[in-house]
Amino acid sequence: MHSATRHYAIVTAAYWGFTLTDGALRMLVLLHFHQLGYSPFTLAFLFLLYEAAGVLANLVGGWLATRYGITRMLTVGLSTQILGFGLLSMLDPGWTATLSVAWVVLSQGVCGVAKDLTKTASKSAIKVTQAAAQAQDNGQLFRWVAWFTGSKNAMKGVGFFLGGLLLQTLGFQGSLWLMAGLLATVLLGVVTSLPTLMGQSKASRSARELFAKSAGINQLAAARVVLFGARDVWFVVGVPVFLYAQGWTFTMVGGFLAAWTIGYGLVQALAPKIVRRSADGLSTEVPAARWWSALLALVPLGLAGAVLLQLPHLEWVVVAGLGLFGVAFAVNSSVHSYLVLAYAGSEKAAEDVGFYYAANALGRFTGTLLSGLLYQWGGLLYALLGSAAMLALCWLATLKLPEEAT
Repeated sequence: MHSATRHYAIVTAAYWGFTLTDGALRMLVLLHFHQLGYSPFTLAFLFLLYEAAGVLANLVGGWLATRYGITRMLTVGLSTQILGFGLLSMLDPGWTATLSVAWVVLSQGVCGVAKDLTKTASKSAIKVTQAAAQAQDNGQLFRWVAWFTGSKNAMKGVGFFLGGLLLQTLGFQGSLWLMAGLLATVLLGVVTSLPTLMGQSKASRSARELFAKSAGINQLAAARVVLFGARDVWFVVGVPVFLYAQGWTFTMVGGFLAAWTIGYGLVQALAPKIVRRSADGLSTEVPAARWWSALLALVPLGLAGAVLLQLPHLEWVVVAGLGLFGVAFAVNSSVHSYLVLAYAGSEKAAEDVGFYYAANALGRFTGTLLSGLLYQWGGLLYALLGSAAMLALCWLATLKLPEEAT
């Protein structure tokens, strides 16, 4: 096996292990604290520092990965996640509600830093290994990105199911200890298998240089903020709480979210077969990003109409609508993930990717905050309308994406 392909496979496997535990963690926290009677806004609040920490972690992580190497940052990300699991496992049932929430928010913040350090390092490794293999055709880069992103999200769906299963069988603390042990094994594999200085290059020497991105990356980052905000504004709190209010059990809710995320990941992996390719890698891919953004905006708008009219069997209408949303969102996300690497230079790919995923984290933070607020103010209807508005902004941002490499 070519060394670049081998490194790509190792990074992908490491990120699978990380994503499995990260998905399980989200379901553990959501179900455990919902069972304790926390409100929708409080549930969203538990994840706010997790998402906010990602903004800074991506920016700094991209710069550090460029300066010190991708392998070192991947190691730091995995180690930080193990620390976050350890902090969460120290949660004492005898603590007051205020202290418990503060401790969970802090621990989730540590896990948020871990997630985005690991993601930035892993995504940057794709660009570096692809360039090292001298496989400069954009078709291979799109396939590598799509497979990495799609398989990661499928693994996250498995993690959702695993989180519910572990909570039921091992309890909150036992689940965290088991996941920390799994990540320690992954960490050992990374340290012993990847070259220490992979992806090391000359990093930006000032904040101005760090933020001086190309027009393509800047516009893509703006689109990413509202794209992921539009997903999380109804997915993080709204859908789980709505389905539970319709009589679904925790197992049913967790199983559905797991199946949705796995399906979403599979569609992402198939995106190169859905989106027509071009020789230059941009002239058909950029219009595809625009078209799929417009299509995606129609789904929550239609569902908002169904909720407003209180259609019969509304929960199944929402489930079907979420399925359509997942397909269009998966293609959008995969095209965006490809475009950021197509626009990025290989020398400072980690910095470009870090900047882009900082925007991703900002979108998740905004969506998570609005998910709790809008659902508490106006139920699923408000959450869906918020999603549609954000997707309209996403479509507007894609109109300015350049169709030629600079």
